[in-house]
Amino acid sequence: MIIALIAHDKKKNDLVQFVTAYQNIFVKHTLYATGTTGKRISEATGLPITRFQSGPLGGDQEIGAMIAKNQMDAVFFFRDPLTAQPHEPDVTALVRLCDVYSIPLATNMGTAELLIRGMELGMLDWRNVIKENGEVNEG
Repeated sequence: MIIALIAHDKKKNDLVQFVTAYQNIFVKHTLYATGTTGKRISEATGLPITRFQSGPLGGDQEIGAMIAKNQMDAVFFFRDPLTAQPHEPDVTALVRLCDVYSIPLATNMGTAELLIRGMELGMLDWRNVIKENGEVNEG
């Protein structure tokens, strides 16, 4: 599976800890991340991660482009709901794209726990069928 990892500044430590805790699962997948988040996770875990720009510089949009091309299977985006984000329209657009293309999205630790456990159990294997058939939900 192809997985995106994103975190707002105040949530980066949480995502690093989460990926570290489930490193044995994440190592089996292809990982992408926004700039600083990817660097921090890679340094903490040694996992190979393709890094995009930081979120405010377009990294969220780069991941959104992959979603729109059916090239992303899941997104772990630890959001900070208590801090205003200067690139909030980009964040909203990314969440919208996940909904449009039925991409599982975890925005907090609780949902991330369920998503990663589901991935481990093969509950996202339906994504492989969609990719093989080139299906894209056009609303």
